[in-house]
Amino acid sequence: MFRVIPAVDLKDGKVVRLRQGVEDQVTVEIENPIEIAKNWVERGAKVLHVIDLDGAFRGKLRHEDVILRIRDETNVEIQLGGGIRDLNLAKRLLDLGIDRIILGTLAVKRLEEVKAFANENPARVMIAIDTKRDRVVVEGWKSSTEFTPYDLARLYEGCEVSLLYTNVDVEGLVSGIDLGKIRDVVENTNLPVFVAGGITTREDVVRVKKTGAVGVVIGSAFYTGKLRFEEVRDLEE
Repeated sequence: MFRVIPAVDLKDGKVVRLRQGVEDQVTVEIENPIEIAKNWVERGAKVLHVIDLDGAFRGKLRHEDVILRIRDETNVEIQLGGGIRDLNLAKRLLDLGIDRIILGTLAVKRLEEVKAFANENPARVMIAIDTKRDRVVVEGWKSSTEFTPYDLARLYEGCEVSLLYTNVDVEGLVSGIDLGKIRDVVENTNLPVFVAGGITTREDVVRVKKTGAVGVVIGSAFYTGKLRFEEVRDLEE
């Protein structure tokens, strides 16, 4: 399997892109996220990557109504993250039909509980491995931990989870990927790895696919017009 997944990042009721995840560094801002999501599906997207940025920054989901409308008005898989800091909320969202829940801060701070939750919900939990300068960051990418990406990945081996590796150092810059770091993460775990951060060209996607990653999440390149979904859709399998 390989998937090309458009990002739908929500902030103040709009779809936005941020430079390196910094809250006030908005590079793209578009009204009507439901129509944006539906447009991706009409263009052939099989999965949508929906992030509640306000939730990530504030520690509490802020766009649940919009997210559930996206779920209701599209017929594709939805993976959801941002502000899910409570496993009861994660379970409720899964029960409401969200296909996968992305856990970052919780995955670091409540490791054993998240592992148990993942085992109870096989293939429906994605562990976010967000890194700055090769250290995992949490709480809306504002707090650094001592974990390397490989450390965190290894802690979840044995669980039926997927990983989302985001290199925050290149996120939102539309300047290309750091292929070596992506390859290192993919090769150092037996878990399926999705990749985000810096993907700008078709060749970036091809290179990520060749590492053995199972998918890419693309935001800024799509929204700024540097890359069209139709240019990479054929790379799916």
